[in-house]
Amino acid sequence: MTTATKITLIRVAILPVYMVLMYLSGGTPGVYLWWALAVFILASLTDFIDGEIARKYHQISDFGKFLDPLADKLLVLAAMLMFCQWGKFPAWALMLVLAREFAVTGLRLMAVGKGKVIAAGWSGKVKTACTMVGLCAMMVFPDTVWLCWTVVIVILATTLYSGVEYFIQNGSCIWDNGGGKA
Repeated sequence: MTTATKITLIRVAILPVYMVLMYLSGGTPGVYLWWALAVFILASLTDFIDGEIARKYHQISDFGKFLDPLADKLLVLAAMLMFCQWGKFPAWALMLVLAREFAVTGLRLMAVGKGKVIAAGWSGKVKTACTMVGLCAMMVFPDTVWLCWTVVIVILATTLYSGVEYFIQNGSCIWDNGGGKA
């Protein structure tokens, strides 16, 4: 197992700690929310670090291409679920994010069936960065309604854009059944 993959697994492993801290905070500013923010930032930084290590030391693997976006999804969806529970992230917006994630995951599975691995694209990385920064802002200012709505809008815009881009760039995995017939 590569160093990059081990770092990605750390991101997954600290998720329960993050969830417990968020739950204990109850969505109100205080020590638990600050600790949750610190854990979230640490987990977010591992996303950058594992990618840099993988590229610099040629540790890019198919498993890493699968695990890294999965770890990102788990982290940001955990935060969104807590904000949804607290009424700060609308359920319909979370449903749109989940629909995009399931659709892209389905596309990736279809690609694997055809011997292709779809790595995270640039717009997906921008989406992840915007989402992580936005969720951090919501943890710092959880009671600022306009900020929460701004974050929701940015998350939705980047999520939907990157989802459409994945399908435009990799739609052949769906439409080409190998026999030339649709």
